[in-house]
Amino acid sequence: MALNPTIMQAVERLGYRVTVGDVATQAGLNVEIANQGLLALASEAGGHMQVAETGDIVYLFPRNFRDILRNKYLRLQLQEWWKKIWKVLFYVIRISFGIFLIVSIALIYIAILIIIMSANSDRDSGDRGGDFGGGFFYFPNLFWYLSPNYDTYSYQRQREQRENKLNFLESVFSFLFGDGNPNANLEERRWQEIAAVIRNNQGAVVAEQIAPYLDDIGETYQQEYEDYMLPVLTRFNGRPEVSPQGQIVYHFPELQVSVTKKRRRSLQSYLQEFRWRFSAASSGQILLSAGLGAVNFVGALILGSLLRDGTAAAALGGLVAFVQGFYWLLLGYGTGFLAIPLVRYFWIQWRNRKITERNRQRQARAMVLESPDPQLQEKIAYAKQFAAEKFIGKEDLVYSTETDLLEQEVENTAQIDAEWQRRLEEGN
Repeated sequence: MALNPTIMQAVERLGYRVTVGDVATQAGLNVEIANQGLLALASEAGGHMQVAETGDIVYLFPRNFRDILRNKYLRLQLQEWWKKIWKVLFYVIRISFGIFLIVSIALIYIAILIIIMSANSDRDSGDRGGDFGGGFFYFPNLFWYLSPNYDTYSYQRQREQRENKLNFLESVFSFLFGDGNPNANLEERRWQEIAAVIRNNQGAVVAEQIAPYLDDIGETYQQEYEDYMLPVLTRFNGRPEVSPQGQIVYHFPELQVSVTKKRRRSLQSYLQEFRWRFSAASSGQILLSAGLGAVNFVGALILGSLLRDGTAAAALGGLVAFVQGFYWLLLGYGTGFLAIPLVRYFWIQWRNRKITERNRQRQARAMVLESPDPQLQEKIAYAKQFAAEKFIGKEDLVYSTETDLLEQEVENTAQIDAEWQRRLEEGN
């Protein structure tokens, strides 16, 4: 069975001594998956099982279990190497868009300058001087504006750049494609928070306490049947319990067992999705990227009009012919550079409206718990009858795979005799 990285991380965060309930709560995993994953990890990494008097199992792992696995499996080594390589590759990909933008602008305007200067060279000196001065004296000013030193003339912009985490090349990628899905781990957060709610209530909850962390729970008439609790019961091995009044509460025995007593975890009253951001770049960097994109696009259009007949490039050769060879790539890049952020902006607005509505619905469900009606109060009170916490310390253990069974029997003779005596008395 392949080792689960999420379980490995949970074991490390929990101090290398865990129960299935601890891992399921920490990682928000299905109880069965957590159980199988812990067994596989213990088998491969030299972990040990400790059995308590109650029959509950604790898993103990060496603190260097990652080193043990790394030395054991070449695949894990390759995965770690690839993570490092991909980090470098992805950074190169990110900055390549900014580099290509600068190169594109430079090639386009140099080609335009060469073509116009060549055309002017065929005229008399008077016409040449007048045309050049009127048409291209703005280029040095333009590149001065786009140069890095331009920001030294504005103290406020300097301060914004110091505070911003992205450099210019990174900000170009952020302007084009954004900075990833802010809710990429939404499902992981959802199940972690649901498990924490169950743990905070000592393993016994009502459906109304879980509903603020779910999405679609059906229409009002469907909510009465509480079908939306079925995935939660399946994931954490829950049991429905029915009160004498016919109300249903939910009991999760595996999440009541832990190796240490933990403080009540602080949670938001509902699962909140994060709104998408257009870009993590500063407003100045966004404006600069958009401005450069416009300069690039306009330049590509001008160059296209100059190259339309094809005679200019053929006559001049050199750089102009080189640029003409992939002109459509330059024009496509310039168009996409402006079109992609524009489309993405409207898409983000639509996406954020959906997120706001889902957050509003979950918040409304959470507000029901702030002022529960008498029926809900009665339901919560019944659930507390099943609430319990079980902590397994070393003194509660009757068997461990760390030491030989005979040695443990000798060490625990008194404990074993007492257990047999208790069972005999119960039998009589």
